[in-house]
Amino acid sequence: MSSPAASRVSPHTPLAERLRPRTLAEVIGQQHLLGEGMALRLAFESGQPHSCILWGPPGVGKTTIARLMADAFDAQFITISAVLGGVKDIREAVEQAQAARDGLHQQRTIVFVDEVHRFNKSQQDAFLPHVESGLFTFIGATTENPSFEVNSALLSRAAVYVLQPLAEDDLRSIIGKAQAIDAVPPVQDAAAERLIAYADGDARRLLNTLETLAVAAAREKLPEVTDDWLMRVLGERMRRYDKGGEQFYDTISALHKSVRGSDPDAALYWFVRMLDGGADPRYMARRFIRMASEDIGLADPRALRLALDAAEVYERLGTPEGELALAECVVYLAVAPKSNAVYKAFNEAKAFVKKDGTRPVPMHLRNAPTRLMKELDYGKGYRYAHDEADGFAAGERYLPEGMAEPGFYRPVERGLEIRIADKLRELKKLNNQKN
Repeated sequence: MSSPAASRVSPHTPLAERLRPRTLAEVIGQQHLLGEGMALRLAFESGQPHSCILWGPPGVGKTTIARLMADAFDAQFITISAVLGGVKDIREAVEQAQAARDGLHQQRTIVFVDEVHRFNKSQQDAFLPHVESGLFTFIGATTENPSFEVNSALLSRAAVYVLQPLAEDDLRSIIGKAQAIDAVPPVQDAAAERLIAYADGDARRLLNTLETLAVAAAREKLPEVTDDWLMRVLGERMRRYDKGGEQFYDTISALHKSVRGSDPDAALYWFVRMLDGGADPRYMARRFIRMASEDIGLADPRALRLALDAAEVYERLGTPEGELALAECVVYLAVAPKSNAVYKAFNEAKAFVKKDGTRPVPMHLRNAPTRLMKELDYGKGYRYAHDEADGFAAGERYLPEGMAEPGFYRPVERGLEIRIADKLRELKKLNNQKN
């Protein structure tokens, strides 16, 4: 059984192209942009194309969305590679856009710039005036943070849409579509899960791997793809993390626990093991940010800033140079003082609010922007802390009436939280004296 999208291309066409969506409804994933009422869906429905930059990892639909936008607006679609193209290619695109605009049908033009973060100054100087004049609509695709890499003048004229790695269910749907057009033999569940983990959110990687498997399966006259056969055929490529086995989740668990346990050597070892196994450094950076919040917290607030900085450095430098910043980060996180006090307080507060009723805001804490609100005593009796001694309104209550002090946040006696605990004890003493 063939899908409409697949029926319009030759069976000899690469699988990734055969399954490329031909309509917006066929796009898998990116519902935060393409769902009903979402930003990119509204752009398609507006009737007026606008310049934009699609920022996201490989294989998530950047080129597909650009092509669909050209189809939606019946626009001429011109592709330029920022790596291979030059000013000559931009001039040719300008000529084609002018010819389409001045022709019988007065057709719009969309110029798609792949790897736009690699656009050099001369390319951008040649390109920008025609974006400003509206001769064509510019769509850029990039895997790098455009705020670091794209000329500010060009960036200011384009909306930036952030695309996400495809979810596991999205990748599972793609496997199903490939099977539906008989492009691959049936894939057992265990093998599918391994392929999904290997793809790591990248549809192109998944489809290219499926195509390789289809050729091998046909050669061996294999009726289905099993997990054992998959490992035998792809071998080293499958060294990426097995969703259900000892590699991915066990390895990230070992890394997280090494950081929590303040062992920098072990943390570095597991970090390098993950990189060697093919883990996305961006994923690692996200985990480090979480560790800084969950396990270090206010014992050393610099850890969170360092984790964010390391993530930004990796976005700017990429592999391998940016990996050093991540290594620096993981060592710092391992040796930093630890506290999960904020993490525990946040979870306790969420649990309390979920089971508690909706308590009214005390009158003295309410905002009073209108005369009527002031007449109703909104904000009456509020003490402005900055006008009080030491900037603290001793005895003032900030919780709802009748609610006992919950004591969610309990700082530990480590790092900066030692001083925070001393501060809170002093403030509590002043409150008790006032009351």
